[in-house]
Amino acid sequence: MSILKLTKIYKSYQDGDSSLNEVLKGLDLEVNKGDFTAVKGASGSGKTTLLSILGTLLKADKGSYILDGQEINPHTDLHKLRNEKIGFVFQDHRLLPQYSAIENILLPVLAYQSEAPQSYIDYARTLMKLTRIEQVANQYPAHLSGGESSRVAVCRALIMKPAILLADEPTGQLDMENALNIVALLSEINQTLNTTILMVTHSEEMAKSAKQIVTLKNGILN
Repeated sequence: MSILKLTKIYKSYQDGDSSLNEVLKGLDLEVNKGDFTAVKGASGSGKTTLLSILGTLLKADKGSYILDGQEINPHTDLHKLRNEKIGFVFQDHRLLPQYSAIENILLPVLAYQSEAPQSYIDYARTLMKLTRIEQVANQYPAHLSGGESSRVAVCRALIMKPAILLADEPTGQLDMENALNIVALLSEINQTLNTTILMVTHSEEMAKSAKQIVTLKNGILN
């Protein structure tokens, strides 16, 4: 069953005073529930633009976007949609230094309520156990290693049980060993929780962990 569908997506940027730089040129993409898809592409190919459209952080010039049965349109409450349906894992971890690891994981829960229900606290601990960082629950970001910070960021992205997890070059700031560990972890999460994952990467090695690989080139996916 399709969880995400893009149809004929176009996106251009103004390049100087008069010319347009066409980045996405009628791109189509369909991702089924439970898939782990890697979008591979060279630097400047439009991977970040594509991910920003998928994350509703950027609006396409033309085309249709359906996420979990809901068509994204000008009337969509994007803040609510992002919080409830989309998990983000960024290249930089974006952990808030004043909060402990488990508090960082619970931040999306606190977007619409002043206190995290016990069920979410329990789920945060379950995710930390799954990602093997339960021992750092009460530590602050300054005392976490790069690998631990990445795992906290993954847990935070999963806490709302999103329809899809979007990963933007999630290993970009890690050494090779930690990078391979994080991609292996994403694969484990995909299999254990049946979480749908879409990862963009320029790395052939990282893309190999995905169930399917597509290449972004000349504004379309192949």
